[in-house]
Amino acid sequence: MMKTRINIFLMITTLLTTFSTLAIEKVTLFAAASLTNAMQDIAAEYKTNHKNQEIIFSFASSSVLAKQIEQGAPADIFMSADQKWMTYLIEHNLVKNKEDLLKNSLVLIAPQQSKLEKIDINSSTDWNAILPKTERLAIGDPDHVPAGLYAKESLTYLGVFDKLAPQFAPASNVRDALMLVERNEAALGIVYSTDAKVSDKVKIIGVFPANSFDPIEYPIALLKPEAKEFYQYLKSPEAKRIFEKYGFVTK
Repeated sequence: MMKTRINIFLMITTLLTTFSTLAIEKVTLFAAASLTNAMQDIAAEYKTNHKNQEIIFSFASSSVLAKQIEQGAPADIFMSADQKWMTYLIEHNLVKNKEDLLKNSLVLIAPQQSKLEKIDINSSTDWNAILPKTERLAIGDPDHVPAGLYAKESLTYLGVFDKLAPQFAPASNVRDALMLVERNEAALGIVYSTDAKVSDKVKIIGVFPANSFDPIEYPIALLKPEAKEFYQYLKSPEAKRIFEKYGFVTK
């Protein structure tokens, strides 16, 4: 009887150890919408050697994500599309340290079937010719969406923000702005170059001058030490290779 009990105890102990080893560790990453495709590919590659980890994503505008973190959302890692919203969390003592990981550029897009060809975007650009008064310009909401904030800064520098504002079709994030152009609900759109490159329904017809807006940088912060392994992987050569495949400039 005693031997039987010992064997049962050992069997239960072995099972518990096995279940513990196989337990799935969840890592929740809050990331700017423009990172969607690259992050999904990176997570897929990461999991080939980390089968006991599940990467959960929440993609949205950096402003929305930062506000959610402020309100207690369970994020382990945060990656913003601009410095403003990372700084916001630092100032509210929700982030201690951040690193700048990527860079991007700002482009003007049109539906693939548009007759518009490549144009030079500068202070002399004839916007009346490329955007008739009856047409809309898709843009991340310039009040809080990073892509919209960069667009506002550039258009202001070029002296046309107030002129074009009545034609804006503001979107909740840059991917929604892209979608408006894909669906022909807007004749033009302002998005990151990386967003334009993942869609076969739009084409890039212009690039906004880099000196017309602050550098588009993507800072990243580790919010919980339990997610450190994946956080470090996002800075690895393997992850950088994927980011670069999607057009991001890595640091």
